[in-house]
Amino acid sequence: MIYQTERLLIRKLEPSDINPFHEMQSNQNVMEYTDNKAKDFDTNYNELHYLINCYSKPNNDFWVWAVIRKEDNTFLGTIALIKDDDGNDETGFRYLEKYWNNGYGFEALIGIINYARQLGIKTLVADVYAKNIGSEHILKKADFKFVKEYICKERNLIDRLYKLEL
Repeated sequence: MIYQTERLLIRKLEPSDINPFHEMQSNQNVMEYTDNKAKDFDTNYNELHYLINCYSKPNNDFWVWAVIRKEDNTFLGTIALIKDDDGNDETGFRYLEKYWNNGYGFEALIGIINYARQLGIKTLVADVYAKNIGSEHILKKADFKFVKEYICKERNLIDRLYKLEL
């Protein structure tokens, strides 16, 4: 376990997470806010195993964890704590669509903010696709402040950068 909240357990991803991970990653409504591409099973299988293998890398700074509902051990999505290309500590989250609007995103985000403080991290950033109103709402509710809007070169879409001083 990495950390827990009242309703959630945050743990390392496991190979057995493949079915709900694939369900999340193959849903165009979910992926619209990331790279705008629903992914096939083989791609998701390889990505899951890549993320799992990152855990054992020396000096790893790319942590993506499973968000699990405690009451029934259900995989809800993922939350990340990574170093971005500019060396910032960045968080991000993704959930299966059927679990949207239940407060899980906010609860897990507050948990990762507390976890980051325990690690001595002073600032967290988050990049959000400009049309991702739900994630922006969650970030603002957690007191992240808007920094700038810019064109994401990888996706050629408008992103927004948010920052939280811890």
